[in-house]
Order: sequence, then structure tokens, then C-alpha cells
Amino acid sequence: MKNIFIVGGSSGIGRALVKLLAQEHHVWVASRSAEALSDVRCTHIAFDACTDTLDVTQLPEHLDGFVYAPGSINLRPFSGLKPETFAQDMEVNFLAMVRVLQSVLPKLKKSEAASIVLFSTVAVSVGMPFHTSVAAAKGAVEGFARALAAELAPKIRVNVVAPSLTDTPLANKFLNNEQKMENAALRHPLKSVGTADQIAQTAAFLLSDKASWTTGQVLGVDGGMSRLNLG
Repeated sequence: MKNIFIVGGSSGIGRALVKLLAQEHHVWVASRSAEALSDVRCTHIAFDACTDTLDVTQLPEHLDGFVYAPGSINLRPFSGLKPETFAQDMEVNFLAMVRVLQSVLPKLKKSEAASIVLFSTVAVSVGMPFHTSVAAAKGAVEGFARALAAELAPKIRVNVVAPSLTDTPLANKFLNNEQKMENAALRHPLKSVGTADQIAQTAAFLLSDKASWTTGQVLGVDGGMSRLNLG
């Protein structure tokens, strides 16, 4: 059994991943609330990534996996975005992740073969209107992950999952009726909107020994949006 630490595991993709991993591994979850995890076998740490300092003494001596799942979706025209919005998105998606990862890196280095999984968005590889802020923040995540993968090889692997719009609480305002759901599905070559479980399966694979020869990669789990143009 592996020791896996997930930040932001009480909602959406993070919660789906916790439920999946808890079946076979020891899982620690750091999030603001534990309410949604009452039915999952895991250890919860009350923690807000943007405001709190992580108490690493609540974690095991070594970690085999680390996942940072918090994110944001600020979709507005660039002309209507204040610099503060860019700063907030960078804080949630990137800077808070850097702080937490630096604090747990010594524990990851004690593992025989650790894996780090971060999250980006299809909007980094595909130019989309109204995505400037989130694409900038997640673009930082992708560049960081590749550089860190090179730095930590061969002992620690670093990979990124880049989903398209996924049916989670974070995306609810974009998918909260049948028409919105249908329109979103039609924009994807596979004609469907992603689910939290689908994204979690990919993250679980990257944490597993089955992905032991995979590092420095950005995996697009996006219904084909980033690579296919069906005309």
C-alpha cells in the first residue's frame, strides 16, 4: 500500500480520486472541510492552501504520491479582468501548490519511487476566448512540472493531467441545465462532457507503478478537444 497525500480532495475530481485510491492505499486529504469525505476511508487535515501553513507532522514519515487538486475557473473577457484576478488565479493554481509541495518534498524523497500529479486545463494548449487568467496560471503549472520532472528524475516522477470542462461543482454554473450540458458536449469530438471519475482514473494511473516510465508529461483527458478537429 502506498502513502498518498491529496490537497483539495473533498470535492470534484479530488474527491473522486480519494474514493478511488482509498480502496487500496493509505490516503491523507488536506481540505477546508471533511463533510464530503464521511463515507471514505482516509485521514483528513483541515487546511486552506491559500491561507494556511501545512503541519507536515500530521503526515506519515514518507509519501509515495502527492496530488494538488484545487483550481479556479474565471472565464471573462480580458478587458474586464483586473490584475487582482490574475493574482488570485495564480495563487490558487500555482503559488499555493509550490508552497505545499516544498513542505512535503522531503517526505517524497524518502519513498523508493514517488509520483507527483498536478492539474492543468485544455485551455493551455488550445487558445480559447475568455480563458486568459486560468490559462496563464495553469500554463505556469505545466512549465513548472516539466522543469521539476527533470530536476527530480530518476527517483520522483512529475506529471500533469489537463482536462477539458468536467462535470464538477466548480464547473456547475457552466453545466447547470440540459441545454448548457448539451452545448458543452457538442464542442468535444467525443460528444460528451468529462466526469470526475474519468479524470480521477488518469490521475490514479500516473500515481501507480503502471506509469513507472512516465514523467514530465501533460496528459490531455479532454474528449479529443486538444488534438482533433472534426471540421
